[in-house]
Parts: sequence; C-alpha cells; structure tokens
Amino acid sequence: MMSKNIEKIKMSGLGEVLIKKLNKIYPASQRIDGVFKGNDITFVTNEYGEPVTLYIGKRTEDGSIKGDLFVRKIIRTSDGKSIEKSHWDNKGKVTRFKG
Repeated sequence: MMSKNIEKIKMSGLGEVLIKKLNKIYPASQRIDGVFKGNDITFVTNEYGEPVTLYIGKRTEDGSIKGDLFVRKIIRTSDGKSIEKSHWDNKGKVTRFKG
C-alpha cells in the first residue's frame, strides 16, 4: 500500500524522479540546497548520508524556504547497515526555514 504522503509527492508531478534523487547517498550530516523541476529544495542528511528532511517550495530573498516540509522515516535491517523500508511524511507547510 502506497503512503498518502508519497502519493502527494507523486501527484505534484515531482514523484518518482524526486524519490530517486532522495534515495541517493550524499555527504553525511549535511544541508544540501538545490532546484528541482522549478522548485527550490533543501534537504538534510543523517549520519549515513541519507536525506531525512526535505523542504520544498520557493526560496525567499533571505534564503529561507516557503513551502512544504517532509520527514523521512527509515526502518533498518536487524544488522543496522541497510534500509529495510522507508517513507516520507508530510509535516505541513513551512514559511521560514533558513537552516
């Protein structure tokens, strides 16, 4: 069964390509800013370099993002080394994330 939050991302037209980008490994414990399909994005990685927090919307003049906040829930395998499953939860609107 697909999560409602994943459905929301897919319905916005960002869907699978955004999820593919967020499934990559990046530098650990970093903030990464970028643009994705006309939306400004910022995501924060955990100690493994996996994106776990996503801000998506429009960046304001002061560098903050006005848009949506998504947080990733990761369940690891029993050895703790790999992801068993994960999903993104929409935590609602943000108006001034500056990081």
